[in-house]
Amino acid sequence: MGVYLSSPKTDKASQDGENDRLRYGLSSMQGWRTTIEDAHAAYPDLDSSTSFFGVYDGHGGQAVAKFCAKYLHEQVLKHESYLSGDLGTSLQKAFLRMDEMMRGQRGWRELSRLGDNMEKVSSMIEGLIWSPRSGQVNGHFDDWLDEEGPHSGFDGPNCGSTACVAIIRNNQLFVANAGDSRCVISRKGQAYDMSKDHKPGLEVERERIRNAGGFIVVGRVNGTLNLSRAIGDTEFKQNKKLPAEQQIVTANPDIKTVELCDDDEFLVLACDGIWDCMSSQQLVDYVHEQLNTETKLSVICERVFNRCLAPNTNGGEGCDNMSMILVQFKTPVQAGPSAEQQPTSSRQSMEVDRNNMEQ
Repeated sequence: MGVYLSSPKTDKASQDGENDRLRYGLSSMQGWRTTIEDAHAAYPDLDSSTSFFGVYDGHGGQAVAKFCAKYLHEQVLKHESYLSGDLGTSLQKAFLRMDEMMRGQRGWRELSRLGDNMEKVSSMIEGLIWSPRSGQVNGHFDDWLDEEGPHSGFDGPNCGSTACVAIIRNNQLFVANAGDSRCVISRKGQAYDMSKDHKPGLEVERERIRNAGGFIVVGRVNGTLNLSRAIGDTEFKQNKKLPAEQQIVTANPDIKTVELCDDDEFLVLACDGIWDCMSSQQLVDYVHEQLNTETKLSVICERVFNRCLAPNTNGGEGCDNMSMILVQFKTPVQAGPSAEQQPTSSRQSMEVDRNNMEQ
């Protein structure tokens, strides 16, 4: 059946956790796809005041999504902007750093290892959303020095992954996104998109694609990729005259920041396997309904998958891998630094996004 199985894999891999500021649940399901290409990272205690959650939806293979889940949060932490409180800059640099790290001998070796490991045990862990061990967060960070070897000229992988990341620090939420995974926040039951789906048809995406020498056919970049931003996908990043942000497909994320308040109930990070089947508001409404009777957040994620799963593969919607992280805020929201103490760029972004959410 092409890219689909004869019957869906409905086993789910789930996890729950919490700290004094929030609690979370996550799950994944392989569904009708022949493999699972999703990965995630969930660190409620990235540091003493910061939580990190990320969903990575791979295409063409699992390796890039797994690479991001293993390394992206580390690159956020180690960047000098993170220490100075400029989380937006540290997020942007970390997204672009993924492409840099995947080049050369060492990048090739790590991608091969991640991909091979998944292939070798796929029969035992079908449906498992991959994540790194939590102990990797607070260890010593590798400087990722170049290695000499037979693949030293490796430009990077032609498979890729979306990346949608949420960082919560005190009363601020930072969301960085590249691709069509999505982050949505519920404020008094109203859904607000904290990310934008990056599709080739968007004017700003279309202009960049064409300026870089690409084209769009039937809604796909160069007739193949239905995303306009992603980590990996090196074949679309070969224009040596342009910086990474201006390539046909770029890993450069959109970053949105908002100040949390007691009206904010929860946020959802999910891959497009969910958003193909439910709108942002429909999902928020469904989660609200489930929270009336269910306390385990991963169970709510699992029920979302059951609701979205297609009965057959005739239509396409409801046939993709499905992954979702549900984060519920504990009230009252912990007070953080005042807006006057924030960097100017972050303060302006907060004000703009607050106005957008109130409209």
